[in-house]
Parts: sequence; C-alpha cells; structure tokens
Amino acid sequence: MARTEILAGLVVALALIPEAISFSIIAGVDPSVGLFASFTMAVVISIVGGRSAMISAATGAIALVVAPLAREHGLSYLIATVILGGVFQIVLGALGVARLMRFVPRSVMVGFVNALAILIFMAQVPELIDVPWPVYPLFAGGLVLMVLFPRLTKVIPAPLVSIVALTALTIAAGIAVPTVGDKGALPSSLPSPGVPDVPFTFGTLGMLAPYALAFALVGLMESLMTAKLVDDITDTHSDKTREAIGQGIANIVTGFFGGMGGCAMIGQTMINVKTAGARTRLSTFLAGTFLMILCIAFGPLVSRIPMAALVAVMVLVAFGTFDWHSVSPATLKRMPAGEIIVMVVTVAVVVATDNLAIGVVVGSITAMVIFARRVAHLVDVAAVADPDGAQVVYAVTGELFFASSNDLVYQFDYANDPDKVVIDLTEAHIWDASTVAALDAITTKYAARGKTVEIVGLNKHSARMHGKLSGELAAGH
Repeated sequence: MARTEILAGLVVALALIPEAISFSIIAGVDPSVGLFASFTMAVVISIVGGRSAMISAATGAIALVVAPLAREHGLSYLIATVILGGVFQIVLGALGVARLMRFVPRSVMVGFVNALAILIFMAQVPELIDVPWPVYPLFAGGLVLMVLFPRLTKVIPAPLVSIVALTALTIAAGIAVPTVGDKGALPSSLPSPGVPDVPFTFGTLGMLAPYALAFALVGLMESLMTAKLVDDITDTHSDKTREAIGQGIANIVTGFFGGMGGCAMIGQTMINVKTAGARTRLSTFLAGTFLMILCIAFGPLVSRIPMAALVAVMVLVAFGTFDWHSVSPATLKRMPAGEIIVMVVTVAVVVATDNLAIGVVVGSITAMVIFARRVAHLVDVAAVADPDGAQVVYAVTGELFFASSNDLVYQFDYANDPDKVVIDLTEAHIWDASTVAALDAITTKYAARGKTVEIVGLNKHSARMHGKLSGELAAGH
C-alpha cells in the first residue's frame, strides 16, 4: 500500500539524519556532505538499483575508507575518489562480481547478520553514556511504545509514533536532553552539481585509485550482502548485477553533487523492510526526498528530536536483526562444529575491525579451508590384487584436488606391488593440476622400479585435464 511506503520513507529519513551527520564526522567533513550523499544515493538507487525497498546512503564503512584521504588531501580529492569508486563499481558489476555471492556460505551469512546487529547496538551505546538522566526514561519509554503500539494498530509505523511522541514530550515539558541538532547543522538548500577541483593527471589517478578500489569493494560487499538479506526476508529475488552497477551510478551522481558516497545501509534497510513493512522502490525514493525536505523545510523542528528516540529505534532494530535461533542451545547442539566456527569467526572479525566486508571475506575463507579439509578426508584408495598376482588394481573414490591429492602419493605399495598397476578412477573426479601432478609422481615412482601404470575410468572432464597436463608439470616445464 502507498501509505505503508510513504510512512516507511518518513521513518527512515528521520533515522538517516543523525546517522549521516555521525558518518560525516567520522570522515572528517561537514555534516551537509553526508546528508547530501544520503539524499542522492537513496533517490538514484531507487531508480537504477536491483533491489526494491533497500536503503542506500552514507555509511560508516565508506566513511572509514575515505577518512584518511579527506584528512590528508581535503574534500575535493574525497569527492573525486567517490566518482572513481563509482566507475570501478560499474566495471566490477559488468564483469559479474555479483555472481561471487554464490560462494558466500550460509554460516557466513548468519555471522554477517549477527555481527551487523551487534554493531548497530554498539553504535548506540555512546548515546547512553554520560548523558542527562531524563535520557534513560525517554529511551525506555520509546522501547515500550514501539513494542506495545503495534498491538493497537499497524497502520502507522510504531517507530514514527515513538519519535513524534518523545519529541512532543521533550518540547512541551522543556526537557533538556541531547538532540539531533547537537550532532551538527542541517543544510538549508539543495546540493548543486559541480566537478571536483583536482588536477586531472595520471599522478592524481594513481593516488586516488587504491582508495577508490577499496571504496568500490567495500560498498559492493555490503550492498550485495544486504540485498541477499532482504531477498530472504521478503522471499523475493533481486538483480545483483543491476544492483552493483546501480551502486556505481549512484556514487558517481553523489560525487558530482558533493556527497561523500555510500552503499546499502543495513540498519535503515531493516527499519524499512522489517519494522515498517515497505516492499517497493517508492519507500527508498521517499526516504531520500523526505530527508532533504526535513532538513530544509523543517530543520529547526527536526533538530529538536531527542537522540533517545532514535537510539530506541535502532536498539529495537538490532534486537530484531539478530538471528537468535542461530545461537539457541538446540541449534548449536545439532550444528556441525565447522559451521559454528565459521559463524563465530565472521562475527569476531566484523566486531574487531568494525568492517562487515572484512568479516565476510575472512569468514568465507575460513569456510573454504574447513570444507577443503573435510573433503580431503573423503578420498579412499582400495587395492585389489589379481589371483595370479600379475597385476594390482587400485580403486580410487572421491574428489581429487590439491588438498586430497597430496596424500594420494602415499597410498600405494611401490616396492611390493606386481609389475602392472591399474589405477581405477571411475568413482573419482580430477579437479586441478595438483592431482595430475600427483598421478604423474605415482607413475614415476613405479617406473623407477620397472613397473607400468595404467590409469582407467576417467570421466570426460578428468580425461581432458589429465590428457592436457600429464607429463607437463615436472620441474623444468
């Protein structure tokens, strides 16, 4: 329903304002730079993105990437990096980087979600430390209101009701607590387009490229992971390639309008999709539009929103995002140890680095190592000797690749086997050059003793790989 999308966009816009200002501070730029980025990212991605109802705006991960550049070289170089990063994202999207999401295991995804919830919660903690005592009852009241209000009606999102109610209370009662305005001044006009004031030379390109590439990779990682999460929540499929290219387009536009760049915002997306129930691009478009309207037309009023109200919203989002089922004793008891390790590693790395992308990469690598070790032990070699002793047949079963084929060489009795040895690979599959090299080593060891080896039962793929590489992998080739 249009009402749901409109109200969801309004709630998200209210939650975006303090976040964008905070990320601007992290990046070392004026608050308007983050707010402009959130406006342009949301509006553009609502049109060109591949995932409906997902919110893209200025984010903490992007702020951390560009902060050193802004600190050392200034805003113009930061904006040029955002534009170049957007170009990289378009190229990576066109090359099919989105398809790599297939290699992210479920245990990494669960770890990603849980780590995200922890980061959202931890980001709110500073807002509850060393603050006037009225913050605490306001915060508690906001939580209670959001939990109980949906029992009365779901026509109006509970977070919006909570924000309006707490703001009205603090203004009417004259309660002095930290507000949105304390985070920084809101812009009073729309952003205007322009070209970054940097030298257009290869030297500038060389300096910006590493930052831009990091920007592109972190942005795509968070955006594609968030898109996958929304897919699961809404039981719908999104176009990841279009999303990757769309992120690039949105960042290029954002750069030309003086924004600090951004990517998908998981916390705000959860507010939009899970809390407010939005499902279409309209909510994303309106989140960006309302953001600018609130800043420009209602800036003085928005500045008086108590931070306690927004913190309560984000804490509830954190608790709703965490996959509590994944850490229940019953689930942990049934889950393979390797899966639990991958989930814990992902969470630990994300929380330690404050970077979701690094956690996903480390978690995926951990999952691959555990998988490789597990599969490596599934290779079996069984010897069957002829009754007359003229030959011996070794039946090899399993997936042969670098991890499993390393031990293959030691499964044969080179000294005592008869003169003819048959290696039957009917129930095996050759995956890589390491296996071909191992088979060559086995053949060489038998040949040194005057014995012949015949390899039989190769399937089509294995035969092609063995035929192409056998005899070509020894030292000197």
